[in-house]
Parts: sequence; C-alpha cells; structure tokens
Amino acid sequence: MGIEHSTNDLRNVLFVFPGQGSQYRGIGRDLHDNEDAARQVYQRAGDVLGYDIARLSFEDEHDRVNLTRYTQPVLLTHSIACLRALEARVGRELSPGFVAGHSLGEYSALVAAGAMTFEDALSLVNLRGELMGTLGEGEMEALPVGEADARTYSDAYFCGIAACNMPDQTVVGGSSADLDRLAAAFAEANPRRRSVRLKTEGAFHTYYMVGAAREFRAHLDAVHIAAPASRVLSNYAGGFHDADPGSIRTRLFFQLFHPVLWHQNLVNAVEAGAAHVVEFGGGIGKGETAAEKRPNLEGTVKKTFRGHDAAPTYAAVINRETLDAVAEQFG
Repeated sequence: MGIEHSTNDLRNVLFVFPGQGSQYRGIGRDLHDNEDAARQVYQRAGDVLGYDIARLSFEDEHDRVNLTRYTQPVLLTHSIACLRALEARVGRELSPGFVAGHSLGEYSALVAAGAMTFEDALSLVNLRGELMGTLGEGEMEALPVGEADARTYSDAYFCGIAACNMPDQTVVGGSSADLDRLAAAFAEANPRRRSVRLKTEGAFHTYYMVGAAREFRAHLDAVHIAAPASRVLSNYAGGFHDADPGSIRTRLFFQLFHPVLWHQNLVNAVEAGAAHVVEFGGGIGKGETAAEKRPNLEGTVKKTFRGHDAAPTYAAVINRETLDAVAEQFG
C-alpha cells in the first residue's frame, strides 16, 4: 500500500533524516538547479553560514565535504532542501505524525516538526560539527552483532557503544589503538564475520565527545526550541521526545556522548502507528552523480521490519528522480 494522498492527514507517516556518511561531492546540485524551493534553502543557508555552501556541496574543490565541520551543515541543508522541494511540488506544508533522524539527522527532524527554525538548527550543527571535529578524538568500528555482544568487546578495550542501528549492527568508538585490539579480538572470535572501520574524525556518541558537548551546551541553551507539531524520536532516549522544549534541549546535549538508539527509534515509531516511512536527504553508493545514489537509511528500515506483520512502506526523496516519484504519491 502506498502513502495515502487524498487527504492532508499524514498521522501514520514517519519522516526520517540521515546523518554523517550520506554526504558526497555534488550533493544537492540537481535539486538546486531545477527546484526553486531547494535553491531558496541553499541561499538561506549561505546567509547563515557566511560561505557559499552550494559551491562547497557541488564542487568541493578543497575536499571539505567529508570534514565534520562542513559535513553537518551540508547534510542538514540538503535534507531540508529535499523536504521543501516536495512541499512545493504538492503545494502544501507536510506535517507527518512522526519524525526521526539518525545522529545529526535529529536536527533535521526537529526542523521538519517545527521545533526549530532552519536557521537556528543550521547554526547549531555548524558549531556542533566544528566541535566534534576539533575536540573529539578516536575512530569508530561497525560490528555485525547486537548491542549485548558488542558491549563485551567495547568494555574489554576501553571503547564505547556509539550506535545501535539494527539487531545485528552496532557501532563502537574508541582510540585507534584500542579499536585495533578490539577488531583483532573480534576477527579471531568471529572468523566468518567482518567488522568495518568507519571514516570519521572521532569516536562520536561516546565519552570522547564529552568535551565537545560541554562547549556546545551554552549555544544549545541560547537557541529557541518550540513544542514540536509532530512526534519526534530521541536518539538518546530511544523513545519519543517530550513536548517540553527544555527536555528536548537536554536530550540533544546528552545525544552527543551517548549511543544513537536508532533501532529503538524505528520500532517505537511503528508500534505507535507509523505505517509509511519517507527519507529525506543524503545518498550513498559508488556512483558519482545524484541519480546513482541510493538512500542511506533504507537498509536499516527494511532489515528492521523484515518479516514483520506491520512492516511500513518505504520511499525516499534524495534527488530529482525520487522527488518525482514521491510527489506523485502525495498528489
């Protein structure tokens, strides 16, 4: 069953937004060049950031898109550009029942829910990315096991659980030396399974980010947060944010140095009634153009609910082709 589009009622729809790892050189160019609504988002972003984020995203002349301080504003801008382009196509604001984002994507989700302005969220993630990239240390390793099994390794090698993405995928973070020892022990005990070192500038969502969080707090405190119009999932809590802006603020602070409970976010959304998932922004895959990319979070959504009696439908807006397809569903 597709997304119901005969009405403005989107109470059973979950909008999701990806985090780091879904950036690439050229991201957003196709939408910027062909969709007025997307172009306006990039213009507003440039005004906030004080540099040409469109040029940085599209040309990436100095290999900056993969630097955390630039990755985070690049992805937030692309995600909201995708959302606004869809709204312009269908001629109305889209207010889903549920929103969620993976790590950085939680800020995009809060913008989509009306809890933060785009400008405020962009200012925050701009600083967040800078602090995480400069004050953070360490690396990250993806293990093809659940949280309990991953914790036996992380506890043994001074590493921390960074993300619980699926029942069989957990990301851990630590120093390079500690992760080397952890990966060697994992390979010896699990010869048929392979862990993967991730390309990050630090052990995000672990104790290595405490210094960045302390610097970030004052700026987080200064930003206005409103009660969201949609139910927003909290990476830190695993469940839904309270409507109270103060609670949202503290959970965003704790999110920086606690695991992203993404699997719990997805399960809780579906148990609360989400029947359709739409992803906005980013793209992964070896192809160089936007049309060759595939959605970042699709795998986690589909694997989480494989064989599930109430498995949600899935769609994505990450480029012009997918925008066309989803716009037809919303009508």
